[in-house]
This record gives sequence, C-alpha cells and structure tokens, in this order.
Amino acid sequence: MQEIVHILSWILLVTGGFLGITGGVGILRFPDFYTRLHAAGVTDTLCAGFILIGLMLQAGLSLVTVKLMFVLLFLTFTSPTATHALAKAALHGKLKPRFAAAPGSTDKAVKKRTKTRKSRGTTSDKKGARPSQT
Repeated sequence: MQEIVHILSWILLVTGGFLGITGGVGILRFPDFYTRLHAAGVTDTLCAGFILIGLMLQAGLSLVTVKLMFVLLFLTFTSPTATHALAKAALHGKLKPRFAAAPGSTDKAVKKRTKTRKSRGTTSDKKGARPSQT
C-alpha cells in the first residue's frame, strides 16, 4: 500500500513539474499579453495543485498535510483572481488583444473587419454603451 501511495505521489509531482515547464514555454511562445496570461494562469494553478497534492501524499497524515491543504486552498482562489485582475488592468490600460487571421485570409481582412466594427460604433470604451445608429 505504501508503494502505491509513493508512486502516485511521484506521478503527481512529475505531472506538476511538466505543467510548470509547459506554462513557461507558453509564456515564451504565445504572441500577446492575454494568451501569455492564459498560459501562465491555467498552468500555474494546475501545477501548484498537482505538486501540493503529491507533497501531501508524501507527508502522510500530519500537521504538514493540513498546512499544505491551506496553501492549496489559498492558491486555488488567489491565482485565478490575480490573473483576472491583471487582464482587467490591461483592458483598462487599453491594451488591445492581438487577433489572428482566419485560415486562408490575409492580415488585410482582419484590419478591414476591425475597421468595419469601429465604423459601426460597436467598439466602445464605456460600459453598457449602445452602438451608434448610422
């Protein structure tokens, strides 16, 4: 039984480490702030979760396990909240997301689509603002 718990904990630890490395690669490879933030936010929460659960299995039933559970609970709530706050701050600072062109189209098509939206008045900075009637 002890061997099964030991093997399971190492599987969780290795999986958490792999997710951490994957998140780091995603931060380096993705093109803009929002996709990088998504890669960091998702893999950070999962990475920490797997590693902490693996450590809980290694520690057995003790005070250390209780402390690790509190750390896991804290990270489960704060990491997505921090990611959301960063995204809202970037939007408030008028950092625009980078849109990719559809398969088979050129960047001109994306620019034209954005220009059309602006001319219709559908891109408004005010909350709850209605598009202008033209």
